[in-house]
Amino acid sequence: MTKEINLTEELKKYFGFDTFKGNQKAIIENLLAGKDTFVLMPTGGGKSLCYQLPSLLLDGTAVVISPLIALMKNQVDAMRNFSEEDGVAHFINSSLNKSAIDQVKTDILSGKTKLLYVAPESLTKEENIEFLKQAKISFYAVDEAHCISEWGHDFRPEYRRIRPIINEIGSHPLIALTATATPKVQHDIQKNLGMTDSAVFKSSFNRPNLYYEVRPKTQNVDKDIIRYIKNQPGKSGIIYCLSRKKVEELAETLKVNGINALPYHAGMDSATRTQNQDAFLLEKVDVIVATIAFGMGIDKSNVRFVVHASSARNIESYYQEAGRAGRDGEESEAVMIYHPGDLHQYRYFIEESDADQKYKELQYQKFQAITDYVNTGECLQQFIVRYFGQDCPPCGKCSNCLNQGDLKDITTDAQKVIALVYELDGRFGKNVVAQCLVGSTNQRMQEMHAEQYEHFNSLKVSQKEAVSLIDYLIASGYLKIEGTKYPLLHVTNRGWDVLDGKAIVKRRISKIQKKKQIFDE
Repeated sequence: MTKEINLTEELKKYFGFDTFKGNQKAIIENLLAGKDTFVLMPTGGGKSLCYQLPSLLLDGTAVVISPLIALMKNQVDAMRNFSEEDGVAHFINSSLNKSAIDQVKTDILSGKTKLLYVAPESLTKEENIEFLKQAKISFYAVDEAHCISEWGHDFRPEYRRIRPIINEIGSHPLIALTATATPKVQHDIQKNLGMTDSAVFKSSFNRPNLYYEVRPKTQNVDKDIIRYIKNQPGKSGIIYCLSRKKVEELAETLKVNGINALPYHAGMDSATRTQNQDAFLLEKVDVIVATIAFGMGIDKSNVRFVVHASSARNIESYYQEAGRAGRDGEESEAVMIYHPGDLHQYRYFIEESDADQKYKELQYQKFQAITDYVNTGECLQQFIVRYFGQDCPPCGKCSNCLNQGDLKDITTDAQKVIALVYELDGRFGKNVVAQCLVGSTNQRMQEMHAEQYEHFNSLKVSQKEAVSLIDYLIASGYLKIEGTKYPLLHVTNRGWDVLDGKAIVKRRISKIQKKKQIFDE
């Protein structure tokens, strides 16, 4: 079939683009040939087109399994704009009443509908299974496919039922797509969807147009964010906050300070949420302040900055959220404002959750990876790319690469930390080690007779600075964490070299030097 179709002409006809991006053409050809297809394509790479164009070219209806109602609405509206045919795209989910669902089914059976978005919860309903058995299906697409994996950052148990239901409805070619999958998650997706022999198309996780920065949280983070936005007048941006309350407060603060901003979170009524989202998409407001509920599937290419007002929960989420900046390939910025307290809160969330121990341990590992990210001295772009099992040279433009300050030799302090970890024989975590290093006299120190250790009170810094140094040594591979709920510190081989005087440790201490100080006057 692909020989009879000029895909570039069809791309121009339906979507107005002159050329495909990256692997898009090869992916579409593979799917049109009736073959299962696995797509790992970072945010902004054009995943949706990989199933939207084939759906218009094949007989029948493509069934797209998608996790979010907002995402479905956005995608369906976009498809309807690309086609003059009524009913070319539909969705079925809990927001539709019976008459609306009946209209969707009529359009599908009549052959009008080329693309049907369905939530996994809707797919499992018996009446929908029975209906889809009657429909002419061209292929299945599983969007946000990482949701199927317990190793992914957004596991949804209902995704595990997709393959058995597909088998019940009737087997057709399958395309699975995700923006964020480590090699382990990829294997899990393919195994659970029964597509271990599928063709695999991987794009690079490197985003050369993105400037990554980790910035410590100050006493007045709202003032810092206001200054940052005002340094970029008229530019479109997203500010992510940890809580709904903070979203409302910060959006109001920005407005009072003359910034055109609106809030967005799952606690708002649906009409207001949609209205605010559309205002952002249509350039009626410059800034949206949101929880992580905002953004998945939002097609806005000219977002110039994404600021996390609190530390992200894990690398996968951060990469996806930060990647909403610069989808048009233009220079854009992704800034995380880091405070250790944010990460302590995430650890508390994990500990108090009802999840099983296996899942909790996985979250602890992801928590440690984001802790390493905010403490690393290496290129931030390189750190992220390596996390996903790829590699790239240092970007030369992130806050670490652009830190022009001299590297300070901190070997002496590092040796004190490493020596104490050795003395404590891997029996304690970083907070106890830090308290011991700075000579704390609290009850815990008294109970363990901390003053007996040679390196007790050997570090003349604050406890906060001691914890920061320990985090840096972990992120740099001189120390390691073992255990999840109660992580204990151990010395690595690299750390032994420091202790033995075979290696030195350097750290950039001075303030970041940039072409423009994004948070400074």
